This record gives sequence, C-alpha cells and structure tokens, in this order.
Amino acid sequence: MVGRRLMGWLAAMAAAPLLMTLPDGASAQQPKTLKVVMHSDLKILDPIWTSAFIVRNHGYMVYDTLFALDGDLRVKPQMVESWSVTPDNLTWTFTLRDGLEFHDGQPVTTEDVLASLRRWAVRDSVGQILWSRMAEARAVDAKTFQFVLKQPTGVVLQALSKPSGNPFIMPKRVAETSPNDQIKEFVGSGPFIFKADEWKPGDRTVYVKNPKYKPRPEPASGLAGGKVAKVDRVEWIAMPDQQTAVNALQAAEIDIIEAPQHDLYPLIKKDRNAELINPSKWGNQYIYRFNQLHKPFDNAKIRQAMLYAFNQKDFLDGVIGEPEYYTVCKAMFICGGPYETTVGFEDKYESNFAKARQLLAEGGYDNTPAVLLHSTDLYALANMAPIAKSLMEKAGMKVDMQSMDWQTLVARRARKDPPDKGGWSALITSTSAPDALDPLALGFIVATCDKAPFGWPCDEELVRLRAAFADEPDEARRKQIVEKIQLRAAETPTHAFLGQFTSAMARRKAVSGNVTSPVTVFWNVEKE
Repeated sequence: MVGRRLMGWLAAMAAAPLLMTLPDGASAQQPKTLKVVMHSDLKILDPIWTSAFIVRNHGYMVYDTLFALDGDLRVKPQMVESWSVTPDNLTWTFTLRDGLEFHDGQPVTTEDVLASLRRWAVRDSVGQILWSRMAEARAVDAKTFQFVLKQPTGVVLQALSKPSGNPFIMPKRVAETSPNDQIKEFVGSGPFIFKADEWKPGDRTVYVKNPKYKPRPEPASGLAGGKVAKVDRVEWIAMPDQQTAVNALQAAEIDIIEAPQHDLYPLIKKDRNAELINPSKWGNQYIYRFNQLHKPFDNAKIRQAMLYAFNQKDFLDGVIGEPEYYTVCKAMFICGGPYETTVGFEDKYESNFAKARQLLAEGGYDNTPAVLLHSTDLYALANMAPIAKSLMEKAGMKVDMQSMDWQTLVARRARKDPPDKGGWSALITSTSAPDALDPLALGFIVATCDKAPFGWPCDEELVRLRAAFADEPDEARRKQIVEKIQLRAAETPTHAFLGQFTSAMARRKAVSGNVTSPVTVFWNVEKE
C-alpha cells in the first residue's frame, strides 16, 4: 500500500514542473504578459481613417508594412524582399518576401497590397502625390507588383516608409472598404493579433503573439528589421490619471508608462525598480490647427493674427516645464533637421498683441467666437488649450473652449459642420519630429482642400510648391523650395507650430529591448 502511494507521489512530482509556482507568482503555463499604459485610450481601430497616434500605434501591432524606417531613419524593406527601378525611373518592380500570411491563415498577395495602397492613397497626403504620378499600379503575379509612373518622382520609397501614415497592408476584402468609412474587420499580418473579443474601450486593449509571423532576419532597428514578439500577450491598460499610473508601475501592476508627465520624472527616478528611457530621440512638435472651412479662420489675416499672438515659451512652460526637455523653435520643419530655417517666421511667436489686433481688424473680425477644442485626458495637451485661449483673448478674439477626452476630440475633428453646429474652429495636437522633417512628411502643410487632413486648408501655391519639392532631386534647390513654402505658409497659415519637446518612457527594470523609434512598438521587448 505504502509502495503504491510512494509511486503515485513520484508520478505526481514528475508532472509538477508544469504547474509549479514561479518566484514571481506566475504559473509556468501562464502567458508572459506585458501591461502598458499608453498615452491615450483606443476607441478607433482604422489606422487609415485617422492619423491619431494611438491608432497608428495599434496599426503597427496588427499590420505589416512594405518598407519602414530603421533606428537612423533610413528606408529599409519590410514585407518587400527586393525591388528594382528602370533607368528612366518610371517603372518600379517589387517582390514580396516568402512566408507572409494574414492572421486568418490566408497568404498575403499583391492583390491585397494594391487594394491597401489604393485606399491609403486617397487619404494620405504623400500617397496622393504618389498616385497623381501613377500611370498604373499592377500585379505581375501573386508576389510581384509594379508601379508605372507618368513622370519620375522622389516620393516612392518615402511614401511607402512613412512612420505615420504608412500604408498598412490589409486583406483585399477589408481594403476595399471606402476610404471615407471605417473598416469593420481587423485582420493583419503583423507580429501581434488584435483580440477584438477582449477589447473594452475605457478599460483595456489586448494583443497576443502571432505564432505564424516570420520576422525578417535582420536585428530589429526602429520600425524595420526582425519584428520578434518576445512576450505572449500585450495589454494596453486605460489609466488616464498619471499619478495612478506611476503608483501602479511602482507596485508592479503595470510594466510600462508610454509617456509619463514630466513633473513625475523625479518620483520615477527614485524607484530602484523603475527607470526612464528615451526611445524617441527626435522628440515632438506642438501644432495649433486652424479649421479653414468656417469663420473666423477662413480668413488668412485672422490666422496670421494668431501667429503674432502666440509665443512658444508660454505653451512649453505650461506643459513641459523643464527647459532641458523643450526647444523654442521658429523653424516649421524642426530645429536640428535638414531643412531648418526661420524664413517667414522671424517676427512671429512673440505675443505681439498690437500686431495681432491690427490683423484681426484688417481681416474684418466680427467677434465670431472661435470654438477651441480642449483635450482633458492627455497631460501633454491638457494645459495647451487654456493657454491658447488666454493668448487669443488678449489679442481681442472671443473664444468658446469646449472640453472633452482625446478620442472624442479625434472623432469630432473629422466633422466639417459649422463650429456652432457641432464642428470646431481650432485644436491643439502634436506630431513626432520625423513627421515634420520636410514638406512631404509634414501633413499639416498639405493644402488640397477637401483632400487635405482635418482643417482642410486650400491653397494652390502651397500644393504647387510641395509637388515641386517632391520631384526635385537637387538638395540645394530643395532648400530653396522649403524657404518659399515657409514664406507662403506665413502669408496663408495652415497651422501654428508651438515648439519642440522630448518625452521619456517609464518602465520597470525587468523590461528591456524597446527599440529607438518615433513610434512606440512592442516587438523585441522582453520581460523577466
């Protein structure tokens, strides 16, 4: 009897490693889960329909891209294995790499790629330029496709490798959704699978490792290279209060805070189990966006008045605080970039209220209130609208500031209704510095009327100059075009730029592997 019991006990012990409790309290059978507080809750899932960064970040989790920028902002192939260009630069041939498969088990084909590109090109500003140069985009076979251009252009690889606004590749049936409607099926071919059944806006968004994903052989670098999922599950936890998020990080309830507010950095630095890293060394640029469809900002003089009323330091001090994390910069295409110039803006952003009031009078300002949208749940933006309101009022403008969470703002900014009928006059956002390096990257300079991003600026000269920049191969002449663009933008503003800033990511020291990238991604990330 004792012998049988002993044998039974030994048999049980042989199986025990599968169920044993590990030092961190997790069972060996439990998935390794990375819990992250992102900068915003995710309520929209179509990364082509909106340019909001949280939706873009979701896109990189689920979908793959044809090309991508590495950690030094160099263009690298991703889904593409090889490509060639004819000597006249008119025919581009691309071949997809082996092993590309959607999450539903179907292979990725060139028909999927072309359908995805066509939908993207309707909404993306650089895609619009590329497609305007396109005589034909065609499939050669299931793995090979071609662009036949009407004229040479320098935008092909830049368009296909944009950090924001990249043409994420979707199944043909999904990509055939109207560009004006949001997709309803979320099947990609990327390193993570979106768990629609666990998505709870206001609570959490869940992704699981794609076991069939075949990474490229190169090491991960930026948005390029081998996208190796080293955790089984990623949960984005909605936690809008920053102090609560830091408390949760210190209690090991979460692993990462994507962008903690700057005044909490000292608290994080004091925690021996946490650290601050800077995965986006290029930083960001603040943007004040005009809606040009309606009064008061349908008038260029009134928009100019805001460039004189604002000063960048008030905004940067009011949000970032520490000068070591921000830069006052009058260069539209960022300070430190290849096209840095202050031409056209030398006398702007000095809070010259007398000049601002003069321009309001010249523009015939009739006291129409400007409806200023105020995001309340993103610390990086929460103080911006109140500062703008104060400066606008000092210049003599009436302001109706309307407060809401960021995702509500993102949905509302797509509306073209008059401001007093549910629309808007102005809002404040930010863009990453790599998305503002030049006139092609910076979508806010696009002035193609109804085809332009929210705000819908309309100016033939800006469109002409931007197209000239796209097709100009000579760098010296490109810089001359940039100066002309800035002079025109100072005369007929599409937006105001309110300075540059950098942010850190907070993570527990058990986490490692975050790549240097302008987009927060979670491949290559390990958790002990």
